[in-house]
Amino acid sequence: MSIKITTELIKELRESTGISVMQCKNALEEAEGNMEKALAILKKTSSDIALKKAGRNAKDGRVCIKTGNLPAGKAGKKSVLVTLHCETDFVSKNEDFVNLISNLTEKVFKDGVEKMKVEAKDLIDSVIQKTGEKIELGEIYEVKGNVLGNYVHNNKIGVIVSLEGGNEELAKDIAMHITAMKPEYLFRDEITEDVKKTMNEIFQKEIADMNKPEDIKKKMLEGKINTYFKEKTLLDQTFIKNGDETIGQLLEKNKAKIKEVKRCSI
Repeated sequence: MSIKITTELIKELRESTGISVMQCKNALEEAEGNMEKALAILKKTSSDIALKKAGRNAKDGRVCIKTGNLPAGKAGKKSVLVTLHCETDFVSKNEDFVNLISNLTEKVFKDGVEKMKVEAKDLIDSVIQKTGEKIELGEIYEVKGNVLGNYVHNNKIGVIVSLEGGNEELAKDIAMHITAMKPEYLFRDEITEDVKKTMNEIFQKEIADMNKPEDIKKKMLEGKINTYFKEKTLLDQTFIKNGDETIGQLLEKNKAKIKEVKRCSI
């Protein structure tokens, strides 16, 4: 037996889903007024819409970080970083999108990455139906430690830093530095021989035609390579809040070491 489709029914379905009035009306008509069936229809429709948008490019989005204590009985803290992609900056600022990434981040923090991913599809599909854009999960990280600091810039770049020693303020300062300076390496020993060889060849070409003695060219080559990798290596970079010391010196002064760094950007 069908139920009369009233304005109140449509309003109730819209308030519970956030989906447009016409979509709610159509779903209720198809379900002959049965609210549970209408919800199931909308859920299927949102999945169908998500599938149709799968080939589109989700190049924008948002980054979210949450930090808190580990469950009772476990020492230390945990930070989680979640990136969520969409097609435009307009949707990345949409309330539904902001709430979605916040909810997903909470789920990662509480239940872990894998369990969150199981629940994520339905949540994402629902927002795809509302916004009309492709939305997909990006990188997700969990970092545990006693001293954690994080920094998010413009909701587009997020960094988590875990230290051995030091304090949270120092970890946050280093996270902010990494956000701005974008080091490719934490330590010099991370630089592979292949990368060194490639940069050596590039800089050799730059100085090959210079009218200089070979010994001067050799020193110039060494200087260029050293300067290049100094600019790319975190511990060798000059601290953005104090031009008189490097990150390595800052850590040494505070008797701290870097344990782990996670950086994501949209």
